Formats: sequence, C-alpha cells, structure tokens
Amino acid sequence: MPSSPASDVPDTTDALGQVEVRTEQPQRVSTSDGSGPVRTRVAPSPTGDPHVGTAYMSLFNLAFTRQQGGQFVLRVEDTDRARFREDSEAQLYDTLAWLGLHWDEGPDLGGPFAPYRQSERLDTYRPYVERLLEDGHAYYCWCSTERLAQMREIQQKTKQPTGYDRLCVGKTREERAALPGFSETPVVRMLVPDDVPLVFDDVIRGKVSAPRPDDQVILKADGFPTYHLAVVVDDHLMGITHVVRGEEWISSTPKHILLYRWLGLEAPKFAHMPLLRNTDKSKISKRKNPAARLTWFREQGYLPEALVNFLALLAYPPQQDAEGTDVEVFTFDDFSRTFDWAKVNPIGPIFDLKKLDWLNGVYIRSLDVGEFASRLLPYLVADEILDETQSLGELARLKAVAELIQTRMAHLTEAPALVRPFFVGDDQLVIDEDARRQLKDDAPAVLDAALKVLGDIDEHGTGVLGTGGAWHAAGIEAALRAAIVDGLGIKPRFAFGPLRTAVSGARISPPLFESMEILGKTSTLSRLRSLRDSL
Repeated sequence: MPSSPASDVPDTTDALGQVEVRTEQPQRVSTSDGSGPVRTRVAPSPTGDPHVGTAYMSLFNLAFTRQQGGQFVLRVEDTDRARFREDSEAQLYDTLAWLGLHWDEGPDLGGPFAPYRQSERLDTYRPYVERLLEDGHAYYCWCSTERLAQMREIQQKTKQPTGYDRLCVGKTREERAALPGFSETPVVRMLVPDDVPLVFDDVIRGKVSAPRPDDQVILKADGFPTYHLAVVVDDHLMGITHVVRGEEWISSTPKHILLYRWLGLEAPKFAHMPLLRNTDKSKISKRKNPAARLTWFREQGYLPEALVNFLALLAYPPQQDAEGTDVEVFTFDDFSRTFDWAKVNPIGPIFDLKKLDWLNGVYIRSLDVGEFASRLLPYLVADEILDETQSLGELARLKAVAELIQTRMAHLTEAPALVRPFFVGDDQLVIDEDARRQLKDDAPAVLDAALKVLGDIDEHGTGVLGTGGAWHAAGIEAALRAAIVDGLGIKPRFAFGPLRTAVSGARISPPLFESMEILGKTSTLSRLRSLRDSL
C-alpha cells in the first residue's frame, strides 16, 4: 500500500503566502480486492434539506455493507461554503436515523478516521496538491472568473468543445500577470493528459465509457479542495473499498482514476446507481419536486419502513418466496440478506408515489394497534389535538380510536381529521359544510328516532366499576337499525348519514357504532341533539 504523501512533502510556504503545516495522515486499513473488510460511505453536502437520493444511496450502500459484515461511513462534504446551510447536517442525521439507515462512523459518532467533515480536514488535502504540482500533474491557474466566463461564451458561440484553454500552463505568476484576465489568488488545476483512460469497470454496469475531462480545478482560491480531490483523498484515507454513487458521476470517474494513479493510491471499486426520475423522465430535483426532499415524506405521513421498501424496489427486483412468487413487501433485513449488485437495474427508475402510497397503507395495517397509535401522536400534537404529554385516559381513548381508523388510512396525516372529534368538547364540534349539505329531508326524523332509542339504552352495567352495560357497538347498531331501517323504512346505506355527521362533523368518519361506544352515551346524545336543533 503506498504511503500518504504527507510524510514525503516538506513544510513549505505555498503560492498563497500561507505556511503549510504538514501532519501525518492515517493509513488505509483495507483494500478493494477482497483482502480486507468492505467499507462504504455516503457523502452528502449540507446545502439544504437532505435529498431523497441520499437515502436511496445510503440504502444500497448499507444493504451491501451489512451483508458483507463491513462498516458504513457517513462523511459530510461541506466544502461548498457558498451553499452551506447550518441546519442541514442535523436534518441529515435525523432523517437517516428515522429511516433506520444507521452508520458506523461519522461526525456525530466519531471513528478511527475522524474528522468526518471535509471543512475540518483542510490540512489533509494540501500535501496531495503539492505532490501533484511537483510531479507536473497539476498547475496554478490565475484566470479571473470574468475571463473564464468570456472564454466559455466564445467556445459556445463558435461551437468549440467547452473547457479550460490552458492559458496558465507553464507560466510563472509574473508571466501570467502580464496577460489580461489575471486574478491575484490562483486555483490549482489537474493537467489532464491526452491519453487519459476513459473506460473503467463498474460493479453494476460492467465496462463503462466516459467523456474526456477537461483540466478540473482541484483546489479553489479560498483554500478549500473541490469535490474531485477531496473525495479521492478521503476515500483512500478512510479505507473505502466500494464507491456507490449516482450515475451523474460517471463523467467524473476518469478524473478520479487519474488522481489515484498519479498519487500511487489503490482505487476502490465503483458502482454507479441509476438516477431517480420524475414521471417525465427528468432528474428528480428539490427545486421542481417536493418529494425530492427527504423531510417531505415524514411531513406527509409516510412510515420509514414503507419508504425504505419503496426505495429498494426502484432499482431492484422484488423478493421471492419459497415458490418463486414475487414479494414486493419486504424488510431491510430481507433486502440485505439476498443483496446482489448484479440485480440492480441500471435504467433510471420512475419515482411513482402511487406505489409508495400502496406500500404505506400495507405497513400501516400491519402495525400493532398500540404501535400505530404511538405513530399518530406527533401528528396529533402538531395539530394541537393532544398536548405534548397525555393522560392515561387520553392514551386509552386514542388506542380505541386508532383501532377504528387503522384500515382506513394511507398516510398518517389523515389521522388528525379522523381523531379530532373524539378529543373535542361536544359544544366545540364543527359540522363541515359539505357534510351538512348532503343531509336529506328525512334527517330530522332520523335524528329524532335515534335520540329516542339511544336514550333508552342503559350504559351502566352491573359489573365492576359499572361495566357490562348495554352501551356497546353491537347493541347500539341493533337499536338504531330497528328504529331507523325497520321503523322509518330507510335503506341501510342512507339511514345513518345524519348520525355520522352529528357524531363526527364530517361526511367520512370512523365506523359509526364503534365511535358512539367510544364517545359514550352522554356525548353521543348531546351531538345528535345539537345537529337536530340546528335543522
């Protein structure tokens, strides 16, 4: 294993007039040829709400890593200071942890290769830049942003290939300063040779051809490395054996392979995942599609296990049962246990939320009712239906209500509207206008009949604490059917609409008779009487 160049380059004063402090760099602990443990990483930039693609890449990295008994690293690539957002890193930790995609090393956990933020590793990169400069593989470029913009404009107008024209190659600072478009603070660029290898092996795609790169900037004027240098150095020093990233990085891979070769470092294996696409096949982006924001899914009431299942299906076939039948609902552990890179579909998948909605409903219905009720709490608290802390009575009522609505929901955000009627005072219940409009001329007679028959039901039993009374769903239903369906001759599907409106305030509500049981006799009669008085 080649050593880090940090020990090979003496302390010097760089071209920016800054004294470089050389620090000894850690060595890689594994290789990508199978002789050491698998190590993968996800390396997002904290430039806003985490992208759903970060979870997508993390899922495939982690599935492979857990199968192989390796380590998964979270590295924060925060060298883009212009777009940096202070709260983004915390959102990243929160959303990935919510999904159950847990990392082994990272800025929050630490690890043997800390620090895991690129902004805290600046001393790490400069020795590699110096080595590339000394070996003639890189050069200083003093071109101003205005000159570069003018150069690109001319190239585009004259239909020339775009890229840096190498005005600064071979020139000293003084020689370049005598020419137009000079900037006092230089960047460092790679000097890409004419025979740069453009074909490489990809774990997913086999042999891949990439376009010829231009002379990429590897150190910016502010002293921060660009992605291309930092990713190579960090992946090497952190022992990353497999680089799993989106296919948009295919065009950059020749640059990275060059840097590995020039620095005498062993390159990892590359796996370029297909990009997530909108229904019009365009790349999914946070600017155009709210579902590109990872935080959006929790806001919309999706379960994390449903989202993980959905992301796996986007680029991977369903699991199979013992008979070879496709099984689309599976856990992360199922996915990881049978994971195979050969099964990844390289064609960009369409981000179809209809499939996610279906999966979310499946997972909601599979939850234990107590667990389901606990999942509802954050949404009920946010809508001020419940306080941050709940009484035992409130929790018991919520569990009873949760059992009624569990099979009727596709998103947890539907819960507040369904649960609210059970936690508001009878005099505070609001009747929705669309529910009031659908009441028929027979609504007063239906309510009168219900008030009479329900008023005759004894809710107090002879058991312990008054249990065993007749106020239960089956008894309520029998009494109402006798009074309204049989007594008034109204068809069952029309008979109970006014009662549903009175009890819930809405056209669509949890099962009526069970709702009345939960509310109790006093509240039920109060709500029926209130609607009757308003007609």
